[in-house]
Amino acid sequence: MEREHVSQIAEIEKKAFADPWSEESFQGELDNPLACYFVAEKDSEVLGYGGFWEIAGEGSITNIAVKEGFRGQKIGSRILSAMIAYAREHRFSFLTLEVRISNEPAKRLYEKYGFRPVGLRRGYYSDNREDALLMTLEWNETKKERTE
Repeated sequence: MEREHVSQIAEIEKKAFADPWSEESFQGELDNPLACYFVAEKDSEVLGYGGFWEIAGEGSITNIAVKEGFRGQKIGSRILSAMIAYAREHRFSFLTLEVRISNEPAKRLYEKYGFRPVGLRRGYYSDNREDALLMTLEWNETKKERTE
């Protein structure tokens, strides 16, 4: 992610999430030494993004989103695959994330890449107090990494 991507990412974020991060939050991530973000773009148009924080050799995925009109084209899969490859290359112990319990498409995507449910965070989402499913990808559990 570069500074020129931030305004487009913030717009995607607003449309994708009930409690979106602000443009200022993404600007701050550029200066966060723990943060790493991936951007899918075509002809300078941001189509999707994903990010995580590396904390003590572990990766915590913060967000993944694809622009409306481009969903269902495997952009999210390619972003997630790149994030997993980076984490493995940099020898993270594992990746973890939270996903809304009702977000079936996202849960299917994560399961496709080997993430497994490991817990529940009750009332995690501030907009409606929905529970979050905690999912983890550990390398020793991962079958052959998928690429698309």
